[in-house]
Parts: sequence; structure tokens; C-alpha cells
Amino acid sequence: MLKLKRQIIDKIRDISEVSELREYLQSAIELEHATVPVYLTGMFSLKQAQNVEAGNIVRSVVIEEMLHMSIACNVLNAIGGSPQINKPDFVPTFPGPLPMGVGEDRGLIATLAPLTKEQVKTVFMAIEEPENPIDIPVTSLLQADANYATIGEFYQAIIDKIVQLGEGIFTGDPSRQLADTKWFPTDELWAVTNVDTACRALKLIVEQGEGSSKSPTDEEGELAHYYRFAEIYYGKRLVKDASSPVGWSFSGEPVPLNPEDVYNLRHNAKAQDYPEGSVARRYADQTNYTYSSLLNSLHHTFNGEPQQLDHAMGLMYELRLSVQKMVTIDLGNGEFAAPPFQYVATNV
Repeated sequence: MLKLKRQIIDKIRDISEVSELREYLQSAIELEHATVPVYLTGMFSLKQAQNVEAGNIVRSVVIEEMLHMSIACNVLNAIGGSPQINKPDFVPTFPGPLPMGVGEDRGLIATLAPLTKEQVKTVFMAIEEPENPIDIPVTSLLQADANYATIGEFYQAIIDKIVQLGEGIFTGDPSRQLADTKWFPTDELWAVTNVDTACRALKLIVEQGEGSSKSPTDEEGELAHYYRFAEIYYGKRLVKDASSPVGWSFSGEPVPLNPEDVYNLRHNAKAQDYPEGSVARRYADQTNYTYSSLLNSLHHTFNGEPQQLDHAMGLMYELRLSVQKMVTIDLGNGEFAAPPFQYVATNV
């Protein structure tokens, strides 16, 4: 998983007031969201009906990142907080570090770029690297360092602090909890109302992201994000293999990533990169507006209007349609137009 400064873990352990814990849960929400534009850019760079397996892998991770963001919002609401999602600084600046300076001192720069094996290895897999990646023969991208911790440790510190502070911190309005079975299964998203439900929810985030030191899968048998992305990098499905020392190998069905079927999107695009009045600028402004409207809708969803989730899902579909058209715009210099993922003011 992602690496962050160990001082953050130490600060969580020193927390004595629930108000301080709320701040770190807000940071968790921002962190879970921050990976979404990175992964979506890669996914949308794939030409339609091409590189289908790779696209499905990225899409599966995006859905779980949205689940993790929802879980963090539920926990924050449960302890009397209010998730802040519709604000300009909720969205990271690309290229750059992720929230809480994650990866900043380790050379990890989050970028909006097409899906290539280099992007998968240096960004996607670096973001999702577990504390002890299994050599399948996947090797560690980031060397162990006592000054840094994984996001798994970050969440464990929050879990420990919730247990320490006890049931008395759960003062939030239960009606603000999101447990929508239409979009997420009940064994992945549930109402958080006490220590037990909060700890189980946060542990799910870690399991889906990291797996364990002995298995690349979570308790449901699904591959952790790191190993899913490794399937794209190695070009093969990760399967159980009795002949392998670790019981797994990248020897399953092919996971092709044909560069000819990937749009060479402009890296780290901004709306202002495109001339006023151009088709690319029109789509950039439109996607920014839809993306920001989506964040506004999610803000309302997690601040007392859970029924807004249906509207948010509709905006996600609208965003997908807009971006799919945008990435086909040839800029005439070997590049294609790319979605900027910038926050703008909206009336939604």
C-alpha cells in the first residue's frame, strides 16, 4: 500500500480527543478519492472494446476505492464528524504527491497518464504496494524504511485509537449512514454505529488493498489491488500453482495490454491546456463540471442525504460518456485530449 511518514502514525497514537481523530478520517477520505482520477485516466485511455481484461481490472479497483471512501465517510459520520468533499483542495494537484504527503519523499509522483506497463509499475503498483509483498516473483518497489509506514498501518492506528476511546465517541446521527445495497453488497458496506462495526469496516479497506503477507487475496478470495495491477504488468493472470514455492504464479490466462489500442493522452491535463472555443476545451470544461457536480452530490450523500447516491451514480455515468468522447479528440501533435479532473464551482 501507499507509504506515509511514520510521524503521522505517532500523532494518531497520541490522540486524546475525538475531534483529532475526525481530522485523520477526513484525510483518509481524501486519500481514498485521490487515487480515482489516476486510475480512471488509465482506464479511459483504453480504446473501446480493446484491452478489455486490463480495463476490467482497473475498473474493479476504482469501484473498491469508491467503497473505501464510503466506508471512511461512514466512520467519520459515526463519531460525529462531517465529511468535506465539495471543496477545491479535496482534489489533488497532478503531478504531485497524494494527500498527507504520501509518497512525496519516496519518489512516488501521482500522475494522470495513459495505461502503460510503466505507469502500472511506477504509479499504480507503487500506490498499492503492501507492507510485505509476496515474491511471485513480484519484487518490492519501495525498500523498507523505519521512517515510513503503510496505509495499512495508518488504518490500524485509527482502529486502535477507536478501540481505546471506546463506545462513547459514537455520537453521530445513524440516519447519515450509507448502507445502500443497490450499489454495494451488505458484506462490504454497512452502517457504522459502534466500535465493532467501525473496526470491521476499516479492516476491510486494508484487506482489499493489501491482502496479507501469506496470501495475495482478501478473506473473500479476491486479489488485493497490488496483485491485480501486477497481472497487467506481467501480462498473465495470477493463479494458484502447486509447483511455485509460494503457491501462486503469473501463469494464468493472458492479460494483454496492446499499446496500439491505448490513446496517447496528454499527461496531467488541465482545461487551460486547450484553446478557448476548441472542441477539446469544451469537453474539458464539461468533464470538470460533471466531475465537480459528482463531488457535490457525494458531499450531500454523506451529509444527511443518503438518497443522493442515486444522483451521484447518474453523474458517474454521465462523466464516463463525456470522457469516452473526449479521449478520441486528436490534438494533432501525437497526443489525444485527456480529462483534467479539476474542481470547479457548480450549481448542483
